[in-house]
Parts: sequence; structure tokens; C-alpha cells
Amino acid sequence: MRVLVVEDEAFLATMIAEGLRRDAIAVDVALDGLSGLRKVQLGDYDVLVLDRDLPGLHGDEVCRRVVADGLLTRVLMLTASGTVRDRVEGLGLGADDYLTKPFAYDELLARVLALGRRARPALPPVIERAAIVLDTARRRASRHGRELTLTRKEFAVLETLMRADGGVVSGEDLIEQVWEEHAGYDTNPVRVALSRLRAKLGDPPVIETVPGAGYRIARDPDGIEGARRAER
Repeated sequence: MRVLVVEDEAFLATMIAEGLRRDAIAVDVALDGLSGLRKVQLGDYDVLVLDRDLPGLHGDEVCRRVVADGLLTRVLMLTASGTVRDRVEGLGLGADDYLTKPFAYDELLARVLALGRRARPALPPVIERAAIVLDTARRRASRHGRELTLTRKEFAVLETLMRADGGVVSGEDLIEQVWEEHAGYDTNPVRVALSRLRAKLGDPPVIETVPGAGYRIARDPDGIEGARRAER
């Protein structure tokens, strides 16, 4: 999942971003409405965490333009005003959810995750592929019943591949979905993360490299390996 936080209070923006990154979410930050609008128009974000009272371009106008542009990004609006009228106005602009400051981080995270699920095709919180069980809600992973200790990036890469359901995911797409914008399009971090992830997943190999295209989760790695052993 990719999230854009547009918040003019730098300390709060940093705290939100650091918290989401600890939960394996790729996060970019903008400190004013104009730069936030540019980022969301150019980037492929699942969720926009948008402060309503922004300098440069008001959060209301940012929300209007996101909706007018037909972007699939879900909008979570933040505001210091918690009146019913303000909430109704924010939702009327096209925001998908509304959170009043001050708020608990756990509630923000729950709302971001819920909006992220709505931004993409629905999948159950527990995904199973090739003997891998991925619990996205609890951030836990196992293979053949063996618990895996994964870093935030490794978990996010594995989740992206498993959500593709056997489809090929390019290195550039992994950069877009897992890493922040400052990573650019250098796919070396992807190769490093995949190498470590493959080692932790063990045998038989489950992540396939498709030359010139990208990576995918093998549909039946255990069956293939078993057939190979039978042939020997």
C-alpha cells in the first residue's frame, strides 16, 4: 500500500509517516496543498491522508480536484474541528472518511488500512498461496507452518506478490508500491529484498524471476519439486 500524507504541521506529518512505515506501508509526505496535489496526481497512491486546513491550497480544494480527476485514491480527511457540520461538509466534498484531531494512531492506522482495502480489489485479510500464509492484519507470515521473521520491506514485497495471485509484478511496480518516492527507479533495493526474502522462505523456491518482465509467486512449487524428486 502507498499512502500520501499532506499535513502542514511537520512534526505531526513525520510522526504519522514514521508510524505507517513501521507497519510496512510506503509513505510520502507533502507540507502544503499545492505540492500535495501534484504528488497525488502524479503518484499511484492508495490512500491520501489530507489535513483540511492547508497553506497554499486548501484541503477542501485538494479533495475536490482528486475527485474531479477521477483518481482512485481514497481520502481520509483530518481536521481540528469535530462538529457534525464540518464532518458532513468534508464527506460532501468527496472524502471517504473523516478523523478529528487529536486522534489515536491506532485509529488512524485502522482507517488507513480499511480505505486501502477499498482502493484495491477485495481480498481476505489472510492470503494463502503456495503454502505461504500471510496475515495482513497482524503482519505475520508463515510457510509450511513455520513462522517467518520478515522486515517491513520484505513483508510488503511478499504481500504485493501474493496479491498479484500468480501474475507478474515488475521491479518498477514493486518500487512504486513498496518504496517511497525518493527511492527513484533503482531496482537494486528490490533485488536485495527479494534475495533475503527467498532465503527466508526456503525450499522449494517459491518466487520466480520472469526474464525481462519481473517476479511472481509460483503456483505449485511443492508439486514441481516433488515431481523432480520422483524423476531422480
